[in-house]
Amino acid sequence: QVQLVESGGGLVQPGGSLRLSCAASGTFNAINDMGWYRQAPGKERVLVTAITSGGNTDYADSVKGRFTISRDNAKNTVYLQMNSLKPEDTAVYYCNAVVRMWVTPTFRTLEVWGQGTLVTVSS
Repeated sequence: QVQLVESGGGLVQPGGSLRLSCAASGTFNAINDMGWYRQAPGKERVLVTAITSGGNTDYADSVKGRFTISRDNAKNTVYLQMNSLKPEDTAVYYCNAVVRMWVTPTFRTLEVWGQGTLVTVSS
């Protein structure tokens, strides 16, 4: 079993900042890509940003220059620093990880999701 536990969501005023964290726990051999998705009310879940195990990053155009993803491989944790928040950033943010683990009789890669954390940007 692999679990992703997110923290750091909440209510913030426009222009403010929040930092999300997501820690992986359980039994696995390695974590490949990690990322953050978000789902606004009435909309589909979309990719916000992702980071490879080597530290390469990718961002949605809507958050470039405002959001920063990082990871601590020793702690199996990924972070999302969100600055200059806008009302349109309001959404449930989900952590995602591609995990490599032994499933007899071979290694497999599994996609794991966190439970989601609500970010509300409002005055």
